[in-house]
Amino acid sequence: MSRTTMPSIGLAARVAVLVILAGMVGSLSAKAGNNSEVPPHIEIGGPFELTDQHGAVRRDTDFRGRYMLVYFGYNWCPDVCPTSLYNMSVALDKLGPTAAFVQPIYITVDPERDTVEAMKDYAEHFHPSLVALTGRKAEIYAAARAYRVYFEKTGDVEGQDYFMDHTAFIYLMDTSGKFLRYFSHEAMAEEIATGIKELL
Repeated sequence: MSRTTMPSIGLAARVAVLVILAGMVGSLSAKAGNNSEVPPHIEIGGPFELTDQHGAVRRDTDFRGRYMLVYFGYNWCPDVCPTSLYNMSVALDKLGPTAAFVQPIYITVDPERDTVEAMKDYAEHFHPSLVALTGRKAEIYAAARAYRVYFEKTGDVEGQDYFMDHTAFIYLMDTSGKFLRYFSHEAMAEEIATGIKELL
């Protein structure tokens, strides 16, 4: 899980800092280590129907035939989320032509603030193939449940300056939507790229 703290600086400034300091992520309450194994009786992944940054309805079945790299986060996150999305983007660049078989997906856990327009602006800072998804609360909850993702408002929960505690894994799903492995929030781009190559 990721406990975030200060949404005051602009996204561009945050990304610029993270390019230099990628991996040096603070303010975390995540329990995950680098082990990517999940107990076999726990199923991860499932159907979702959400809206992308261009206003189009997207379903999990739209990505069949491609591997999915799925991350849940939120736009106001000052550290963990942009770091993870940045490392995902660099990992795809490192894959070269193989990246064409991998679809990066970012699903917000903060649909109140992360509108279609906000997701479009945010996604432009990362990989050009990134699909950024939002939706109604019920739709987000359904997707989060399928991926065993925890999230909860913290801080000023009655106002607009709240934060979100959330699971901070990057999930790799196969071409049929089945879970393959996860990467922790500490995984650097090289580790993600190598992990994908090993399974493709």
